[in-house]
Amino acid sequence: MLEFEAIGTPWGIETPEPLAPRVVTAIHDRVESYDATWSRFRDDSLVSRIARAPGTWQLPPEASALLEVYRVLYEATDARLSPLVGHALERLGYDAAYTLRATGTHAPVIAWADALEWNGTSLTTYSPVLLDVGAAGKGHLVDLVAGVLRENDVHDYVVDASGDLLHAGPHPTRVALEHPLDASKAIGVVELANGALCASASNRRAWGAGLHHVIDALTGLPTSNVIATWVLAPTALVADGLATGLFFADAARFDALGSFQWARMLSTGRVEHSDDFEGELFL
Repeated sequence: MLEFEAIGTPWGIETPEPLAPRVVTAIHDRVESYDATWSRFRDDSLVSRIARAPGTWQLPPEASALLEVYRVLYEATDARLSPLVGHALERLGYDAAYTLRATGTHAPVIAWADALEWNGTSLTTYSPVLLDVGAAGKGHLVDLVAGVLRENDVHDYVVDASGDLLHAGPHPTRVALEHPLDASKAIGVVELANGALCASASNRRAWGAGLHHVIDALTGLPTSNVIATWVLAPTALVADGLATGLFFADAARFDALGSFQWARMLSTGRVEHSDDFEGELFL
């Protein structure tokens, strides 16, 4: 079991045999490259440079896949899920210094079309904007790390980025679905086999009175109707993005992202799920 810290959270990679040192190095290099591009908590990252002045920027190759998922999420949620919520999160206290103290007033996030033009790996911004790809970025990095494993002939693994999981191999892994109101309990279990399971919950990054990381771009404030989601999909990028998208819209709005299974808990305690959800739910 390889364990390490990455993008501010614990990771683990489980394989039948210990990974060779060269593979471990390649994994850390892949994580560092991603963080150096997309982190809004690093002053030297590309995202931080973009936030300082408008201009045209060249993004890394993985940006194209991330863009397509975000475009679907943005349109399907009627602009409520946006990669432009970075400044809104900072005003609420989820900033680079982790002050966790709200400052200033909240406001709607600037519209995508008014802020930037993003085509594949080319990004042009019309004003300083602080990107935040947290809605899908961790899952995206899970896929990229798995790509490093496959490039090194490792095809039996579980990549676990603090609960965002990608499995490959002949033996499924059993995963508990954590209750969002009591981490000592589970609301169900899933047998994960050759695919991804990602979850999002409003209690995961929460501070203050009703403040958490899932921001409605139309208000600049945390959303409140849904408190937890779980998504099974072929890739962690799609599963992670959908796990956030389901806070804002019903599953049918996301058909453009392909087939997936889902469950979510509302603030009332009611649990909804897709008809084909393969997990066992206890509620």
